[in-house]
Amino acid sequence: MKLSTLPDRSYSVFLFDMDGTLLTSIRSAERVWTAWATRHKLDVEKFLPTLHGKRTHDTISQLKLPGVDPIAEAAWITAAEIEDVADIEAIEGAADFIASLPPERWGIVTSAPRKLAEARLAAAGLPAHRLLVAAEDVEHGKPAPDPFLLGARKLDAAPADCLVFEDTQTGLRSAEAAGMDAIVVTLTHAHPMETTVPAILDYADLRAQSGPDGLRVLRKAA
Repeated sequence: MKLSTLPDRSYSVFLFDMDGTLLTSIRSAERVWTAWATRHKLDVEKFLPTLHGKRTHDTISQLKLPGVDPIAEAAWITAAEIEDVADIEAIEGAADFIASLPPERWGIVTSAPRKLAEARLAAAGLPAHRLLVAAEDVEHGKPAPDPFLLGARKLDAAPADCLVFEDTQTGLRSAEAAGMDAIVVTLTHAHPMETTVPAILDYADLRAQSGPDGLRVLRKAA
């Protein structure tokens, strides 16, 4: 069940997923993946909902397609996605929200390769923050805890003192495995997601409070 009550505590750092959390790239991703899936004679309608939140080569590997090299295919998909960024936009309020955070207290943890992440962030008018954990930075991607644990280490924060912003079950499982609290961003969801973490549509009515005890996320009216 989705909850609207925000966490009633402070955190050392905020860690943000990128796609579906800070920006909307679903149309771009699904155009490229539809072309790829069609070429490999997959059922596109069933396949597309399975790809979000994971690294590209992990998604392909899990299909176990005969004669398919996941690394080579992932390189083709990444190149195509870098070229297809025309309709990528920041999620409402995201730019102002992250701009209000101390630079050393937040980072981006994405399943996208670094070059694709940088292209999408630029297209959305968002900063490629100095902490950007990308697909190639970890051996095991989401839902393993490795990406968020690396983000916490790079910001010198204990996992329990990190708040994760995510949009997929895969990402939420990664955050939970890392021992971190999470908020789910629901703007791009086509169907309700069953989860016990607090849910927000976007960042339009949120503000961050920074103080000696850390960071808090609040409603603007609060």
